[in-house]
Amino acid sequence: MVQITLPDGSQRSYPGPVTVAEVAAGIGRGLAKAAIAGKVDGRLVDTSHRIESDARLVIVTDRDAEGLEILRHSTAHLLAYAVKELFPDAQVTIGPVVDNGFYYDFAYKRPFTPEDLTAIELRMA
Repeated sequence: MVQITLPDGSQRSYPGPVTVAEVAAGIGRGLAKAAIAGKVDGRLVDTSHRIESDARLVIVTDRDAEGLEILRHSTAHLLAYAVKELFPDAQVTIGPVVDNGFYYDFAYKRPFTPEDLTAIELRMA
């Protein structure tokens, strides 16, 4: 039996190991869809993480600072991937997450055009 304690103090019991996603789904469909990650006993984990023993769990969504950082970090990598797919000679330089989003700098033989940006956005979709 695995006992999960939620932030409001409520507890849920499971007959065996359970993932963060399964706990979120058990709470509600909306939370399951919004879940980006979890914090198990204060440690950030992805939603497929299996909780095998009693733990405190926080479901992380885009309303949480950690959730936004995960989304921004992942989207930055997706941007770099799309640029490399479309412009194989482009060099990925730096791409940090910042307070209000993220950015990436690329070294390429010419500036990207508005048409290039549209193609990059479509490749990311």
